Amino acid sequence: MADYKIKSVFDKEFKKYGRVIEGYNLSDVLDAMERTPLPSDVAYVPSVPSLEALNIKKALIAEVYGGLPCQVGYCNGNNYALNALEYHRSSEINIAATDLILMLGWQPDIEDDFTYDTSKVEMFKVPRGVMIEVYATTLHYAPCNANDGGFKCVVVLPKDTNTDLAGSVDKSIGDNKLLFAKNKWLIGHEESGVQQDGGFIGLKGENLKLDS
Repeated sequence: MADYKIKSVFDKEFKKYGRVIEGYNLSDVLDAMERTPLPSDVAYVPSVPSLEALNIKKALIAEVYGGLPCQVGYCNGNNYALNALEYHRSSEINIAATDLILMLGWQPDIEDDFTYDTSKVEMFKVPRGVMIEVYATTLHYAPCNANDGGFKCVVVLPKDTNTDLAGSVDKSIGDNKLLFAKNKWLIGHEESGVQQDGGFIGLKGENLKLDS
């Protein structure tokens, strides 16, 4: 891999971005993820019925989201680049079905013009079988490979997050120019191609890449 310092979600530096959630039996989730596809690029599916039928959804609704409805999906594939950063108005729960690496930033470091310097990004390894909460103030995007053979990650968010917007917004107000989908504000790098779908280009500096 490229010469980046990759920390662990068990390191104290991760506490700025999220927390490790312990005490849950994730064996059925990990088993179900074995049967999900692993594409050569990256695939994100917000809601997967086979995952939502598992007991973990009820537990997360009741205990982690405080009774709010949520969706359980996955992000699987092969990825070695930052490309973009996004945030939500809510925490995101990730369950690593393989080892994976997250590239993370902090929302308060976004400049007044909604640009963000990629030199501030930190990288964290999430071992297989570990569940984490990624705080609403944490900038994140698709996971990256920790090993050859791709990654698989369960993604839990409030219901309808990352689905298509129902209408238009005034892009001149606040961070509306970053609004890319429901409950999803996105800042892309010029190398990412998200501008072709109307994404805002605001990542300054290197599009961080791990060696493939």
